[in-house]
Amino acid sequence: MTRCPECDAEIDLDEDEVEEGEILTCPECDVELEVTQTHPVHLIVLSEDDDEEDEDEEEDDEDEEEDDGAGPDHGDEEEE
Repeated sequence: MTRCPECDAEIDLDEDEVEEGEILTCPECDVELEVTQTHPVHLIVLSEDDDEEDEDEEEDDEDEEEDDGAGPDHGDEEEE
């Protein structure tokens, strides 16, 4: 018997029927779980928020590369 790390619900898994790296869904809270160990079965929560944050960070990095500061900002210069 294994417990969901998110909601602590009991999940009936047979050590011989799951594989390391397999993705499961908790029947109680519907969170995605990854099998990280099979003897005994150990599960971790797969967070979709982490994936979205990684994608957002990559997009921000690309935006910063495009904005290299060579724009038309001449506010410090005085015109005569």
